[in-house]
Amino acid sequence: MNPTDTAVSGTEKQQDKEAVRYGRKAVLASAIGYGLDGFDLLILSFALGGIITSFNLTDAQAGSLTTLTLLGAVLGGIVFGILSDRCGRVKMLTYSVILFAVFTGLSAVSTGFTDMAIYRFIAGIGIGGEFGIGMTLAAEAVPAKYRARATSWVGIGFQFGVLAAALVSAPVISAFGWRGLFVVGAFPAVVAIILRKRLHESPKFLEAAAEPHSARTSLRLLVADARAVRVTIAMIILTSVQNFGYFGIMTWLPRYLSTEFKLSLLGTSAWTAVTVFGMMTGIIVFGQLADRLGRHKAFWIFQIGAAVSVLAYSQISDPAILLFGGFVMGAFANGTLGGYGALLAELYPTHARATAQNVLFNIGRGVGGFAPMVIAMVASSHGFAFALALLPAIYLLAFVTMFLVPERAGAELE
Repeated sequence: MNPTDTAVSGTEKQQDKEAVRYGRKAVLASAIGYGLDGFDLLILSFALGGIITSFNLTDAQAGSLTTLTLLGAVLGGIVFGILSDRCGRVKMLTYSVILFAVFTGLSAVSTGFTDMAIYRFIAGIGIGGEFGIGMTLAAEAVPAKYRARATSWVGIGFQFGVLAAALVSAPVISAFGWRGLFVVGAFPAVVAIILRKRLHESPKFLEAAAEPHSARTSLRLLVADARAVRVTIAMIILTSVQNFGYFGIMTWLPRYLSTEFKLSLLGTSAWTAVTVFGMMTGIIVFGQLADRLGRHKAFWIFQIGAAVSVLAYSQISDPAILLFGGFVMGAFANGTLGGYGALLAELYPTHARATAQNVLFNIGRGVGGFAPMVIAMVASSHGFAFALALLPAIYLLAFVTMFLVPERAGAELE
C-alpha cells in the first residue's frame, strides 16, 4: 500500500472519530438544554396549587400562567430561531438557557398574579429557543440514517427534565413551599455557561455561512413558494396538535390525580412519573421506527395510538389501572416529540433550519398553550375525564395532515 494512501486513510479515520465525538456532544448538549426546558414547564404545574392559594386565583387564571409562558415561547422561537441561523446554534442555545433560568428564578419572589405573569412570559421567551436550536444542532451533527434517533434523544432530554421535576417537586414543596421550585429552576444558567465552553459550532452551519446564499431572510424562506407554504401550514397543524395534547394533559394531570383519585402529593408525583416514563419509552421507540420505516408510517402509528389511548385513559376509574394507562397514553401522546426535529430539519435548508424549527414548533406551543385554559373551562362544567375524552379528535386531524408532508427520511440536509 502506498504510504500516502495509508496517511489519507488514517486522516479519514481520525476525522470520522472526531465527527462521532462531536455528534455525541452535540446531542448531549441539546438534550440537556431541552431538559431544562421540560423541568421549568412542569414545576409550574406542580406549583399551581400553592400559587392559587397564595394569590387567590381561579383555575382559569392559574392555567393562563402556562398559556403566557407558551406565548412567550412563540416570540422567543422567532427571535432565537433567526439569530441562530445568523449567529450560530451554540451561542444562541446558551443565551436562551440563561434568559429563562434568570426569570424562572425571579418567579420565586413574585408578589401577585401580575408580576408572576410577566416573569413567566419572559421565561417563555428563553424557553422558545430550546427546542429549535437543540434539534437543529443534533440533526446537523449526525449521519442521515440516524437523524430521527438523534433528535429523539434530544426529546428524551426534555422528558428527563420533566421526570426530574416530577420527582423533586414533592420534597421541595414540602420543605420550602412552591417558591422553592422556582429557585431550583434558576440553576440551569450555570449549566448553560459550561455547555458553551465545551461545544464548538455546527460544521453544517459553518459550511453554509461560508457560502453565498439568497438575501431573503430565514423567516421568508418558510413561505418562499407554494410548496413551502403547504409544508409550513402542515407543520403548524402537526406541532399544534402535539403541544395541545401534551399541555392539555400534563398541566392538569397532577391536580386531576389529587382531586379525582384522592392521591397524596407523593402519590401524584409517582403517577405522573410513570406517565413520563411512558413518554420516554415512546420517544425511543418512535426514533427507531422513523429511521427504519420512514417518517409517515411512524407518525401514523403513533397518532392512531394516541387517539385510542387518550380516550381509554379518560374512561379509567381504578387507580391501579390508571397507572398502566398513563404509561401507554404517555408513550403514544408524546412519543413523536423528537420526530419533529428530524422532520423539520429535512424540510428546510440550513439558512432557515433553526428558524423553521423554532418558529413552527413554538407557534404550535402558542396554540397548545390554550389547552390548559380550554381543559379548565370544559372540566369546570363536565369534569376532567370528559375534557380528556375530546382530545382524540386532534390526533385524527394530525393523521390526515401528514399526507401534506413530503417523505425525506435518509435524505442529506440541504
